[in-house]
Amino acid sequence: MKHFLRVLTQFLVFLYCKCLWRGLKFVIRKVTGRCELQRICYNNKPGARRTLKIESSLKCSKNELLQSAVSVHPDAVEKTIDDIMALKKIHPDTNPQLAISLQASLFQIVGYRNLVLEVEKLRREPYDCENPKHEEMLMELWKALCPESPLTGRISKQWCEIGFQGSDPKTDFRGMGLLGLHNLLYFAEHDKATALQVLHDSLQPKHSKISKADWEKKKFDKAIGYSFAIVGINITDLAYSLLVSGALKTHLYNVAPEMPSLLHFQQTFCYLMQEFHRFWIEEDPSDIMEFNRVRTKFHNRILKQLKNPDMALCPHFTASDLHLVNL
Repeated sequence: MKHFLRVLTQFLVFLYCKCLWRGLKFVIRKVTGRCELQRICYNNKPGARRTLKIESSLKCSKNELLQSAVSVHPDAVEKTIDDIMALKKIHPDTNPQLAISLQASLFQIVGYRNLVLEVEKLRREPYDCENPKHEEMLMELWKALCPESPLTGRISKQWCEIGFQGSDPKTDFRGMGLLGLHNLLYFAEHDKATALQVLHDSLQPKHSKISKADWEKKKFDKAIGYSFAIVGINITDLAYSLLVSGALKTHLYNVAPEMPSLLHFQQTFCYLMQEFHRFWIEEDPSDIMEFNRVRTKFHNRILKQLKNPDMALCPHFTASDLHLVNL
């Protein structure tokens, strides 16, 4: 019986999408004198609410021009808008705002697609210790986080002080490739005060009754945290999954007036890093073994926030301006 109801529900949904909805759209257009794209633009404010509906409308259209509009090159956006206006028989002189609204949304849509490709390319590029640019970025990361402690050598246990697992950080970048290094370096250079605070906090003993000297001497696994760099790579993975799944569209369509860029993604990473830091403190885990539980809970909370079409994780991003728990 349950299987029959499920099949019946799927059939009714299919029937609605393929027949009834198209008929309803035709009736609404005749009554209002506006096509679906016009109604979306005029009835929704700029940002995710408008762009997500336009994107859905274009993808679901039976017209090849409209379907392909979401994947055009940025240089072809203006021509594509002109073609859409002609197809819908909408005169630009009598509807000037429509072309502007459609163009802004289409730039966001194709920009998001290109951002996914750019981020994926960085993720797939492995760290190469023979590449001078890669090595330079790694050295800059050390200088930004430990400006008063010269590195004794490229292979050194000192890397553990900023949260790498061993004496050679390159092994920790295998999961996220250069994307992890790019994000960590951006955080350390563009919001240095916050990055240093998070790094400092992550190294503190969890329990106030244990002095830092005793904690280091006995090697208790009771730091407030975590390994800064490893968590940064892990949060990079979280941000990447949000981007690729499309969940991050809500945020990026609300903060990027036109094309979302790598800069927007890196700013989002910085926000997620400090939000995770605060969340970790609130959760008060007993040790690092609870990391996956806390991360999953944090991930679900961000996903819930992004379901709100008006959500902007960091609308006017300056990480230092955001409150950070000061231990």
